[in-house]
Amino acid sequence: MSNTQLLPRHMQSALATAMADTPVVCLLGPRQSGKSTLARQFDPKRAYFTFDDPALLQTAVMDPLGFIASLPERVTLDEIQRVPPLLPAIKLSVDRDRRPGRFLLTGSANLLLLPQVSESLAGRMEIVRLHPLTEAEIEQKPGRFLRLLLEGGLKLQASPAPVDPLDLVRRVVRGGYPEVIRSRSAARLRQWHRGYLDALIQRDVADVAKLRDLDQLRRLLEVLAMQNASLLNISSLSKHLGMRHETVENHLVALELLFLVRRLPAWHRNEARRLVKAPKMHVLDSGLAATLAGLGNSDWVEHRERFGHLLESFVIQQLIAQAGWTDPDLRFWHYRDKDQVEVDLIITRGRETWGVEIKAASTVAPSDGLGLRRLAEQCGKDFRGGVLFYAGVGTLPAAVPHCLAVSLDQLWKQ
Repeated sequence: MSNTQLLPRHMQSALATAMADTPVVCLLGPRQSGKSTLARQFDPKRAYFTFDDPALLQTAVMDPLGFIASLPERVTLDEIQRVPPLLPAIKLSVDRDRRPGRFLLTGSANLLLLPQVSESLAGRMEIVRLHPLTEAEIEQKPGRFLRLLLEGGLKLQASPAPVDPLDLVRRVVRGGYPEVIRSRSAARLRQWHRGYLDALIQRDVADVAKLRDLDQLRRLLEVLAMQNASLLNISSLSKHLGMRHETVENHLVALELLFLVRRLPAWHRNEARRLVKAPKMHVLDSGLAATLAGLGNSDWVEHRERFGHLLESFVIQQLIAQAGWTDPDLRFWHYRDKDQVEVDLIITRGRETWGVEIKAASTVAPSDGLGLRRLAEQCGKDFRGGVLFYAGVGTLPAAVPHCLAVSLDQLWKQ
């Protein structure tokens, strides 16, 4: 693959489907995840305006109704979160003319969590979520691992090829932002991540939250990166950072709005009283998390536990991104009970349940399946199976019914 080649995005088909029958489609995802590129590739002849242009931004803010009335029949509006007053104007326009595909919006903030816009286009807008590049997209593979898991299509296989552990490490430390896929030294990679975060905080935070101290936001994100894949304890964070409880919560919401972190909720059944209900916090991109936590390629040996947490976030991100083109209705959770038995990721579709465990080791021990076994007991007939990812070779039987031990590289080889 050429370093400058534009990689095809698997969400393009979902975008085309939405545009064919919905008046307003909003492509949501982090800054620098490729939204503008995908929007412009989708229909190169469509009129395109970006609100990163200060003059255009001011025009739209001053007269939202007039701005929308002056637009061509089909238009792309980039970084729509910068102009919330436009959404009611778009609603009025769509109520007069509901032809599909009129407005393609992009947003670098989660509009669904912004109270001033959450109701403006209810029933008129479809959300398409674009994540940073998955490893399957980077390798130009179909990204069908999640589909195979859901359909019971994973097969036992032995691989004669040895595994290069540093290949996995490099992928995790690099992350998935398109700009870092080009060959970069470790120092340049860290510099890009820091520059990305600086620009995001200086330019985009004001669009989603009224925060007085942006240094507090940065410090909170750094602590979350150091504690990546851990249970969220706002009281502990408040004490550690010397911030009020409400301030920590407000800053967490801002980080979520900008797609920097995700809360993975705890899975539970009403009858399961021994489960811990706290969510887990994950920095969305493993590369950014590695930079903020000071982890590099050599740390998979020296700091194995911390790298294991980073790997957990990496795998979860791959699967959640694959859900976008596999089944957008899937929901994602974690499991932990009061016996400290855990499952890193639980996937549900209605009552159907799958479990995913993630290990940095190159071999699998029978005890590694304890969480999946406990989950299967909780779910009964609703348990559909699971995988135990490991850094070894091949797809092997696991010590849990309906579960397989799967090498991590299957995420980008399928």
